[in-house]
Amino acid sequence: MNFLRFTLFILLLSGVIISCQKEQAVDLNLKSKSKTDSVNASGNILATRGTLQVSVNDSIYTFDATKDSIAFINLNIDSNKYFGITAINKAHTMSFGISSPGSAASDLTKPIAGGQLLFSADSKSGMQYTLTKNSETQNKIDLLQYMQDSVLTKGSFFILMAKDGKPNSSTYKVRGSFDLRIK
Repeated sequence: MNFLRFTLFILLLSGVIISCQKEQAVDLNLKSKSKTDSVNASGNILATRGTLQVSVNDSIYTFDATKDSIAFINLNIDSNKYFGITAINKAHTMSFGISSPGSAASDLTKPIAGGQLLFSADSKSGMQYTLTKNSETQNKIDLLQYMQDSVLTKGSFFILMAKDGKPNSSTYKVRGSFDLRIK
């Protein structure tokens, strides 16, 4: 489980770095019309348009790529491939990340290996939701589209998460959808 948390930490860290780059208006070669030109050297792809919606506990949280930082991440750790989505809002009070083993592709359903939804102490709730133990078989991400024309990725996910990372916390169903563009 520590390896999965490390992978998720890397995903969220990548999102923070990309967020800072977006705020500093760093050029990630997203102006090119070729979909392969929008991928930076690390395999991280910053969405320029679209949304990521996360629904938990009767609340819907929306990240908007035109103002927040949303990235599709591709990692290779010790010869193990992972992909995921990470997001942080412009105010840096909310972040979200999920990761899955393997490589991304269109029409793909994979289990989710790591997930976290964080609210900072200065936001309205100041809490965290994390992937629950032994729920890997129920957690899944569906990629309907990936790197097709202007579509970075489109799909949905389902995760069981525990509040505040406590061992005996209640489990919450977290659902979400994403429709992210690179042009």
